[in-house]
Amino acid sequence: MSDLLPLISIVGATLLMLAAEALWKKSEKPSFWIALAGIVASAIFAAQDVGRRGTAFDGMITVGGAGSYFSLIVLASAFFTVINSRSYSSRAGVQFGEWHLLVMFAATGMMLIAQAGDLMILFLGIELMSIALYVLAGFTRTRLLANEASLKYFLLGAFATGFLLYGIALLYGAAGTTNIGDIAAKFPALALSTIFWCGTGLLLTGLAFKAGAVPFHMWIPDVYQGSPTPVSGFMATGAKSAAFSALVLVFGTRIDPDGRLTLIIAILAAASMILGNVVAIAQSNLKRMLAYSSIAHAGYMLTGLAAGSAMGNTGIAFYATSYLFMNIGAFGIIAYLEEEPERNLTYDDYAGLGSRRPLLAALMSLFMFSLAGIPPLGGFIGKYYMFTAAVRADLTWLAIVGVLTSAVSVYYYLRLVVVMYFGESEGAISSARDIPSMAALLAAALATIILGAYPSPLLDVISSLF
Repeated sequence: MSDLLPLISIVGATLLMLAAEALWKKSEKPSFWIALAGIVASAIFAAQDVGRRGTAFDGMITVGGAGSYFSLIVLASAFFTVINSRSYSSRAGVQFGEWHLLVMFAATGMMLIAQAGDLMILFLGIELMSIALYVLAGFTRTRLLANEASLKYFLLGAFATGFLLYGIALLYGAAGTTNIGDIAAKFPALALSTIFWCGTGLLLTGLAFKAGAVPFHMWIPDVYQGSPTPVSGFMATGAKSAAFSALVLVFGTRIDPDGRLTLIIAILAAASMILGNVVAIAQSNLKRMLAYSSIAHAGYMLTGLAAGSAMGNTGIAFYATSYLFMNIGAFGIIAYLEEEPERNLTYDDYAGLGSRRPLLAALMSLFMFSLAGIPPLGGFIGKYYMFTAAVRADLTWLAIVGVLTSAVSVYYYLRLVVVMYFGESEGAISSARDIPSMAALLAAALATIILGAYPSPLLDVISSLF
């Protein structure tokens, strides 16, 4: 039982929130505090498990190691989302306890994905996460864009589920088991099986949908734009980290002797970096810009996956950590300044912010610099590990694509900085004095700086996991 304390903590808090919903007419305040307590307790237990190695439920769930580390990333994303959404949900008129409850359900699904030792647990986690996010995307149900986002995300998820489940069925038919460790042990005998490789391809397709990689990105920008801003940040960080934890678990080592699967992953990475960065240039809406940026960052992390090495996996885990803070911070600032849904979301709205709200402008600039990969911030260290792993795996061409597309990204990230400090303001941006949200933004900025200036302690911990 002690092996499952991180999951038990968050599930227990979620059930307690359900009871609060039944007992209190105005349950948003108790739900908020229960959610934070459950997330913190689960994070403490997960941190204690990182150095361990084990399994539970007859190998269906992994304990410790990379699974616990990715669970910590998910829990941090959920924590920031709960903090940032309290004031936002009040301004949007959707201050209900169900909001925090759905975030907890989604986080539970993400943790199941990260700690899956069996393909069925992986599927269960993906579905639990996805269903909660479908509802969160359309939570402001009186807005047309929110309804559109929820429907499109549902259709996108349905396609992903179909590919994923059919792939699992084929892998079970080929290997006679859904346990990931057992399938890996049988690989020499399965390497010549057409059914096995068809199942592997479908599984990769399903997970690529969840990671937001090209050509499976489709409606992701529409979903990010229409969803409540804190939810968009949660999708871009927690859901993406969970998807990459699954990709590392299944494809984190070279399993194809002839390199065909490696080439496919590399092509997905290159296409994601190119399309995400190029199309982001044309965006005027900041949430759509960050959505295309998210597609590009999926390409950067797929670069580490294509390397198929311990260094590549270490880079993915570190990149997911730094990406969490810089992206949740950027979405947090947008949510902080969004007076009501669909206002203050364009570049022009941020003109002159440097003189009107200097602290927020400085924080947003920091996050933009890190997303662009400018040293000495966390985003630079993450990209360095990605591209170095690619070069060492004889994928130099992919590293070159990554460097060139990173240079392209500097334009649209720094464009916002230029607008904030040199643009002419046409109106005032007012925002509620939300002390918890501001504290969360400052914490995210501090973490971004520390990860760039002093990454060695965290890299040492991550390296020991792979």
